[in-house]
Amino acid sequence: MDSFDRAILGILQQDSSLPLNEIASRVGLSPTPCWNRIRKMEELGIITGRVALLDAGRLGLGVTVFVSIETSDHSESWLSRFAAAVTAMPEVVDVYRMSGDVDYMLRVVVPGIDAYDGFYRRLIKAVPLKNVTSRFAMEKVKATTALPLDDSPVFKVRKKVQK
Repeated sequence: MDSFDRAILGILQQDSSLPLNEIASRVGLSPTPCWNRIRKMEELGIITGRVALLDAGRLGLGVTVFVSIETSDHSESWLSRFAAAVTAMPEVVDVYRMSGDVDYMLRVVVPGIDAYDGFYRRLIKAVPLKNVTSRFAMEKVKATTALPLDDSPVFKVRKKVQK
């Protein structure tokens, strides 16, 4: 990976709908080498997809809830049931296994408190949980899908080698 790849990734993170010619022009490549680099990064799993980002509030999904989950069962079978349950719930947009005093953290997006209550009831029915703590977001201060490419060790190593 080099500075061309980094530039391509930066552009795609901002607007993946740009035509290939525009991306190539911005990074200083002709379209064919640019496309080959994009395809290679897709094959390597660096680019995992291209999506449209939606405004949850304008779609009536204005409540974001961060749900901390503690379990007393850490077995493989419990994890499989839990993963299947939360994967099947469309309100759950992120799930992380955590270190520390919380086992799992979910980000849930719903239209309102009643919808969250329905989600909560389905969740506690699906798998046994020790503790569930819900935190309702009051305001979104920053949200991005763009990764900090300047901090990527892949590019830092390349910069040191090039010097």
